[in-house]
This record gives sequence, C-alpha cells and structure tokens, in this order.
Amino acid sequence: MPEKKSRLPGELTFTLLLLLGSLFLFQQAYGISGFESITSAGVFPMLSALVMVITALVAMSGVARYPQVAPDEGESSSGHFIRRITPPVWALFTTAVVLFMLLLSKLGFVLSAYLFLVLSMRLLGSSRWLFNALLSAVSLAVVYLIFQTVFSVILPKGTWLTGLWT
Repeated sequence: MPEKKSRLPGELTFTLLLLLGSLFLFQQAYGISGFESITSAGVFPMLSALVMVITALVAMSGVARYPQVAPDEGESSSGHFIRRITPPVWALFTTAVVLFMLLLSKLGFVLSAYLFLVLSMRLLGSSRWLFNALLSAVSLAVVYLIFQTVFSVILPKGTWLTGLWT
C-alpha cells in the first residue's frame, strides 16, 4: 500500500518564500543589463534565477497537493509549527551560538570559544565532561596557533579580562 503523504507545518509558506526570493533575484539579475543579447552580462544570472523560479513553482505545486498534518489534540497551529520545526536541541544550540557571539567581545576569542565548544559537545550528546574539556582545549590551542602564527590574525582579547593578560 503506498504511503500517504502530508504537508508539514510551514512547508507551503516556505515554498512561497522560495518563490518570492527567486522572483526578486530574477528582477535583480535583469537589472544588471536587461536582456539586450544572449551574450550580455545579465544572461547567466537571469537564467539561474529563472531555474530557481521554475523549481520553486514545481516545489510549491507539489507541496500544495498534500493535506496539512493536523495538530495534536488541544494544540494550536503555531504551537504545532514550533514543535515540529524547532526541536529543543536546535533551539539550545542556536542560543549557544548567539551567546558565543555576544560574549566574544567581552571574554575574548579563547575563553568564549572554549566555553562554546564544551557546551556544544554537551548539547550534541556527549556527556563526558572531562573529555569534552580536554578536546576543546586541544582543538582551540591548534586553532589559536594556526591563526596567530601562520595567518598572523589578531583574535579578540575581550574587555572583561584585559588586565589579566598584560
């Protein structure tokens, strides 16, 4: 018996956004030089954007044919969308990335990256804290040496710990 397909929450909206984005890119590509000749500068970008528009239309027509998955009993449509699209580990990892970015200027690259690596390993399933701490330290030391010595990149020092290193 063939499997009955259904549309996930937000899938139709996502394909609509793909179509709108593709149309915008097509308009931008047309703005490069119009369609003066087959060898003009905007032809390849326009063809690429046209392929995007066509595939977005095909995807949208396929998605629109399937019935939407019904939310669980007592669950709102928005709650169903959030539960299906943003699993807890994704939300926690995204929060960790945002915290890393925010703490980078305050703690500096070394400390904020170390904390991010240890926390990331835990969020992604490793419960071996000592191993996570050692692997993060070794990985960060290698990255630091490569960027500091080989590429001569000055990594952020941080403002909270400025007096400790000088």
